[in-house]
Amino acid sequence: MAKRLLVGVLAALLALSACSSPPPPSSEPPGQPNPAPGAVKPPAPNAPYPFGTVQQKAPEIKDGKVGVVRRIHTDKPYVFITMDDGAVRDPAAQSLIQQSGGHPVLFLNNRYVKGHEAYFKAILESTGSVLGDHTVNHPNLKGKPLAFQQKEICDNADAYQQSLGVRPTLFRPPFGIYDENTLKAAALCGMRVAVLWSAAVNDGHVQFQSGDRLRPGDIVLMHFRKTFKEDYEAFIAQAKKDGLTPVPLADFLG
Repeated sequence: MAKRLLVGVLAALLALSACSSPPPPSSEPPGQPNPAPGAVKPPAPNAPYPFGTVQQKAPEIKDGKVGVVRRIHTDKPYVFITMDDGAVRDPAAQSLIQQSGGHPVLFLNNRYVKGHEAYFKAILESTGSVLGDHTVNHPNLKGKPLAFQQKEICDNADAYQQSLGVRPTLFRPPFGIYDENTLKAAALCGMRVAVLWSAAVNDGHVQFQSGDRLRPGDIVLMHFRKTFKEDYEAFIAQAKKDGLTPVPLADFLG
């Protein structure tokens, strides 16, 4: 009888102890309240980059002219790579871009794309790259009549719509040279913005317009040249050295 009584007392004590134990620690960061039931939690600070999500808008088209962007204003460790012309079609380009996840904008001239559509289409469809307009023949547009500039830009976009199934909305003036007619022609051809650059890669070396490193928001220029592999690998190495991640420029020019 005494033994059964002792067992009962011990069981009661254990139950009382369990009821008075502190609740398990919250999984929320210290200093932040637990979300209300059904509330959506904010993304973690180290969440992966949300590919395909508009981060910023392109400048508004004013007075019938697209705005000009040289770099992106951001406090995040992002950098952007762009590739121009298409004159030399390195067979390793597709795999290099895939392996690195660079997500470039390809500002191409139809004079180089024509007859090689399959090459560029494969890159666009397999790497997350975006197609940009760079005119048909890569002329210096400054000082040319509006009709001439409009034909160069519009014909390029129209050709890509037909041959690649994509009509670009980002525009880069050849040589980075433009005038008021260029910006008007770009708008008339359906472009959202004219994109310049704030750093470049040539002969396997990154060239900075300011300082000695890539900065968050830099738009980097390179070309489809014989040195494509060296140039692209130099960009990737420099971005890593400077603590930057290449992300899609189009997400910041929505």
